[in-house]
Amino acid sequence: MSVWPAWEVRDGAGATSWLGVRLEFGDGAHVDAVAVVGEGGVYLEDVRAVPALSLDDLAALADWIEDPLSQACGAAGRQGDGSGASRARPEWPLGVEGQWLVAREYRQAQERGADPVLAVMGATGHSRRRSLRLIGQARDAGFLPPRRARR
Repeated sequence: MSVWPAWEVRDGAGATSWLGVRLEFGDGAHVDAVAVVGEGGVYLEDVRAVPALSLDDLAALADWIEDPLSQACGAAGRQGDGSGASRARPEWPLGVEGQWLVAREYRQAQERGADPVLAVMGATGHSRRRSLRLIGQARDAGFLPPRRARR
């Protein structure tokens, strides 16, 4: 896998960077993507794959590129601001304890009238997709009620 900076746009307080990402597989298949890194997090703007990805593979793409992209973003951020600091994801416990904490963050956000998914994203440092997966695991473990009442 390779990650390279494509371009960067700076405004007064911050910057938004676009990064090129390429995954190559042994059978000749490859995935090209453009990732956008800004104040709101990391997003995939464009994905092209040969051969085309299934929906399951497309959903797994974020997991495949998360670590290399995070490393590249940290290096790009250090080059841009010169501070040497990178944004680290907070430590989050795994298993039942993590699921319980996700449920607690979710319920507290609901009580405040805030978006519970954004609250979980902020607490865990994960993307929206990964946070939704964690919320689903907390539901499956019984820490949150089912999404829809069964009739």
